[in-house]
Amino acid sequence: MTLLKKHLGVIISILIISAWFVMLSISLQWEVTYTSLLLPLFILVQSHLYTGLFITAHDAMHGVISPSNSTLNKILGTFAALLFAFNFYHRLLPKHHEHHKYVATDKDPDYAQKGFFGWYLKFLMEYVDWKQIVLMAITFNILKLYIPQENLLLFWIAPSFLATLQLFYFGTYLPHRGEHEATNKHKARSQSKNHLWAFLSCYFFGYHYEHHNTPWVPWWKLYQQKQ
Repeated sequence: MTLLKKHLGVIISILIISAWFVMLSISLQWEVTYTSLLLPLFILVQSHLYTGLFITAHDAMHGVISPSNSTLNKILGTFAALLFAFNFYHRLLPKHHEHHKYVATDKDPDYAQKGFFGWYLKFLMEYVDWKQIVLMAITFNILKLYIPQENLLLFWIAPSFLATLQLFYFGTYLPHRGEHEATNKHKARSQSKNHLWAFLSCYFFGYHYEHHNTPWVPWWKLYQQKQ
């Protein structure tokens, strides 16, 4: 195994985190022009990178960022989670493993037998707590002393909310909604094979049955399971 292949998960995680910082830095300094096509582009790219932060934390929960170094694996997962609206890795970890263990049951924190909005509300209440809200409010009020408030709202707050919706819709709602055949042991379905759309929509987590079937496979190799 080459050195690059051995540490590829770490490299990809650092690239996602770095891209998030770079894009945020550029957009927060940009003079907002509501008629510019850069505005929706910046928001969409930053939303996708926010999703990447959560996927990075998710891969750490499965120990696949750095399988040979559990400390580094946890550090990167913790850091990525904190950057995503002050999520706490130690809270996310047991909940995510409960999702895998009790998928689509009453014990599954990601599941609800409700319509889209009811399920999404339950999802938010499960993963957002008052500490995050307080930390976001404090950080926002400090940052607005140096950065225009509209930039913070458009490129720091809005993308985090959109990424939460993206993660829920493509990574939870579509895969687990409705009835599943008794032979479907993971109670999950997968989107049709389209690697480009699978990456753009949710870092290949539309291939959701494949993830539940092979949780040790990192996100950037998940498309191979669809083959």
